Amino acid sequence: MAENQVPSSIKDETLVLKRRNQMIRGAVTLFIEKGFHKTTTREIAKASGFSIGTLYEYIRKKEDVLFLVCDSIYQRVKERMEASIDPNQSSIQSLVHAIRSYFQLMDDMQDEVVVMYQEVKSLSRDAQDYVLQKERDMVAMLEQVILNSLSEKRSDHEIKLIANNIFVQGQMWGFRRWILQRTFTLESYTDTQIQLLLEGLSETEKESSK
Repeated sequence: MAENQVPSSIKDETLVLKRRNQMIRGAVTLFIEKGFHKTTTREIAKASGFSIGTLYEYIRKKEDVLFLVCDSIYQRVKERMEASIDPNQSSIQSLVHAIRSYFQLMDDMQDEVVVMYQEVKSLSRDAQDYVLQKERDMVAMLEQVILNSLSEKRSDHEIKLIANNIFVQGQMWGFRRWILQRTFTLESYTDTQIQLLLEGLSETEKESSK
């Protein structure tokens, strides 16, 4: 299931994209405030700036809006990561740059990330599988930059775990913000996570050389 597989009676693709982006912005605000289940399609239409009749020209049901929200989030993350990750770079600085860019995006999209992790369980099984595959694809991008950046050879299991740790640390800035942002700015949080990662990798290399 992909974004273009959510049926629309409107054939103008530019207009469909515009209206769905309006829906996504309106829905995220409501889902944060009320949750997916307590939000009505009429409220989504109003928050989006058009009538309930117009809303149903672009979707079939409320779950389609949630799917579009999740799909939009992953598409933006994917585009940002592709822009910041050069698979041909093989220095530790390329990994640091990728982490900084990813954490910045998670800061930019805090609300959307919280909504996605709270509400993704409400999607159909096919839609959940689609969303989870997008997440696996993005973790795989981090795995590749880690593989390219580290001088010491690591096992596949180690690389996968490092990549998943980075991925969750970025998201944690959003869904643990109520406590983290009392202590850290985004910059200090990012610097500390990078420092801990590099120190951990360095200690592991020392241990393996003994």
